[in-house]
Amino acid sequence: MFPILETERLILRELIEDDAQGILNCFSNEDVLRYYGQNPLTNIEQVKNIIKNFSNNHKEKRGIKWGIEIKEREGIIGTIGFQDWSSEHKRAEIAYAFLPDQWGNGYATEAVLKVISYGFNELGLTRIGAVVFTENKASNVLLTKLGFEKEGVLRNYMYQNHVPYDTNVYSLLPTHSL
Repeated sequence: MFPILETERLILRELIEDDAQGILNCFSNEDVLRYYGQNPLTNIEQVKNIIKNFSNNHKEKRGIKWGIEIKEREGIIGTIGFQDWSSEHKRAEIAYAFLPDQWGNGYATEAVLKVISYGFNELGLTRIGAVVFTENKASNVLLTKLGFEKEGVLRNYMYQNHVPYDTNVYSLLPTHSL
């Protein structure tokens, strides 16, 4: 069964086919993708396939992706989840994205804290990693604020619009979690 997580203001729930337009809105937005390392999504059918892939990844314990909703408001404002999840090695990488009109409201902090807690307490992770474009000031500040430690820089690690970018590599261990 897919876990539904709740924070003070947010519900993190399974992405379903009805969320396809919301995902398309988020992942076709140039501002969202600026530091994401992904080409823009272009159509609903593409998004429906991605939603199926998210479901399969969860069933096969390779990843988990939640849609983020503001309580008592319909429609997602972003996504968050773990990718490259290894049960054997008890680690995963966290990734998140929010629609630009939701930036600066503290939703990322709220969602990331909840997912970190779930990762350590429910999935038994002993390491949560993050890979972030060096230019992505907001995410670099957020992760540092939440106790993630910068481990280094991966040079020319991710491409956006056919341009290579350096990324910071972060980790959080349970002893440092909030």
